[in-house]
Amino acid sequence: MLKKCLEGAGISPEDALKISAVGHDGLYGLLSATDGVRRRFKGVEINLCSIVNAKSGLCREDCSFCSQSIKYSTNIPAYPMKPAAEIASAAKEAALKGVREFSVVASGTRIEKDSDIETLSEALSLMKQGAQVERCASLGMLKRDSLMKLKDAGLQSYHHNLETSASFFPRICTTHKYEEDLEVVRTAKGLGLYVCSGGIFGLGEGWRDRIELAFTLKGLDVDSIPINFLNPRPGTPLEGADFLTPIECLKIIAVFRLIMPEKDIVVCGGRQVNLRDLQGLVFAAGANGIMTGNCLTTQGRPPEEDLKMIEDLGLKPRGGV
Repeated sequence: MLKKCLEGAGISPEDALKISAVGHDGLYGLLSATDGVRRRFKGVEINLCSIVNAKSGLCREDCSFCSQSIKYSTNIPAYPMKPAAEIASAAKEAALKGVREFSVVASGTRIEKDSDIETLSEALSLMKQGAQVERCASLGMLKRDSLMKLKDAGLQSYHHNLETSASFFPRICTTHKYEEDLEVVRTAKGLGLYVCSGGIFGLGEGWRDRIELAFTLKGLDVDSIPINFLNPRPGTPLEGADFLTPIECLKIIAVFRLIMPEKDIVVCGGRQVNLRDLQGLVFAAGANGIMTGNCLTTQGRPPEEDLKMIEDLGLKPRGGV
């Protein structure tokens, strides 16, 4: 099994299900294997990414985990698209703190206003001129022409999570179809963008759902897989969820690494809340990147602390763009 991973082939769904059943007594053997696979394809470099919440709240979708939906009373700040200069300034500040990839995130089904696309195009152009970061965006289910316009302005990566498996998706979102998310990923790939697509875990999904998601992403040939762990938000249907342990989180990362040995795997939201003192083990589990700084509506971890953790583990941040 490990030989297949080291050759880049990855494990089968059946093998993934077996690995998901590994107990505490077998965990460190699993982490030894996943650490070896990560080092084989990614070396000792860790990619740091961060985001700016460029447009917050007022989303019409009903994703049961999300504090930005108008369906739920979460009392988060809501505001329209930030000015281009403010977005670019946030990217420049992130670069100075060691961040390599910077993503502009906006709430909602998709960016629909021409004025917002113009603002984002200007922000990307300013980022290209003044911030040494890989330029990414997460703007919902954009149409091809909008994506093309942003690419022409300097967009390099596009982020669009599938969130969970097609089988489990109707239990967490009813306001759009899973196929619509798949089409966004296909369109971004077709335009030659580096595509980030992953999911959020701890929604009540089972291991078969997690493995189904992994193989969907593998079939789409996405470039990077963001792994988020639910940080339950007051006011949402999942505010009382408690489905994850630190060990469960590490196994999720490990299984995704073994299924997709050559891809970038980035641990993003919910890391501090769910992994607690075991955060440093995400790299042994197979991650070669982390999101640092604040999340969309919650506090994150300062880049300085993450850089120190990486150094203490004998790893190093990935070089500049």
